[in-house]
Amino acid sequence: MNEYDDYDDDRDDDEDGDDSVESQVWQLLLLINPGDEDGALQQFTEYRDLVEEEGDDDPMRIVAQVTDWRSGFEVDADDTRGLVDAINELVARWNLQIDWDGDPDDDEFHEDIDGPELFNRAFDQLNAHGYTLWSREADADDVYAGWITRSTDDEPMRIVATTLGINLRLGSQVS
Repeated sequence: MNEYDDYDDDRDDDEDGDDSVESQVWQLLLLINPGDEDGALQQFTEYRDLVEEEGDDDPMRIVAQVTDWRSGFEVDADDTRGLVDAINELVARWNLQIDWDGDPDDDEFHEDIDGPELFNRAFDQLNAHGYTLWSREADADDVYAGWITRSTDDEPMRIVATTLGINLRLGSQVS
């Protein structure tokens, strides 16, 4: 028996089956942690602990909290440095680097670029490596938030997002 079996046992007792919020959050965490079930399980454990402490009125707020800078990000819309850093942090999990078509350490780079352009550049390059950069709606209007999944998981990601009520779009569609 491994640590995943404990979650499977809990799910078997779930009256709602696979459509429960908890099971959908589990699926989401597996999708946004491609190839890292241990990371997904750690985040799921943190999610369950926070739900137990705070309730589950806003599961996406809790997901954002437990995934921040590990498998997801939320940055101010005017913080292009933060967006570059967040995406770089996430893609480093697969030993990838984004060519930002300029030096993101240079102030001038950030004067001439905005979030949608950064999303587009990252989306195109990640897609070439078999990954999809997603943008999701955050609680605040002036925030960019997102995840990265395997491109082969695009349809499961759309299904999970719809089930959880997440407004989601491809990184190439950020405007």
